[in-house]
Amino acid sequence: MNPQLKKGFLEYCILAVLNKGDSYGYKIIKDVEATFPISESTLYPILKRLEKNEYITSHNEIYNNRVRRYYHLTSQGITRTKEFLAEQGQIEGIYQFVREAFENE
Repeated sequence: MNPQLKKGFLEYCILAVLNKGDSYGYKIIKDVEATFPISESTLYPILKRLEKNEYITSHNEIYNNRVRRYYHLTSQGITRTKEFLAEQGQIEGIYQFVREAFENE
């Protein structure tokens, strides 16, 4: 899959995971991997971008004597995800357009 397209979809997968509750990097990877393969080197830049855009926030907690960073979905992240879902018809229309152009080949 095209890397830019993949990054966009991964952002929404991460926001979907966080909609279920606060989570940390390793757990996010495990939750997203069921749908989309993702590595740490891919996850953390996306988390940083989501936080910069105020779609998520983060905070540190101690777990087993180690600091673990947890991520939290913000109201802006919820709004952006709902906008994405509302665009589903347009996305499906683009897919159908491209598919029809290549069906007879």
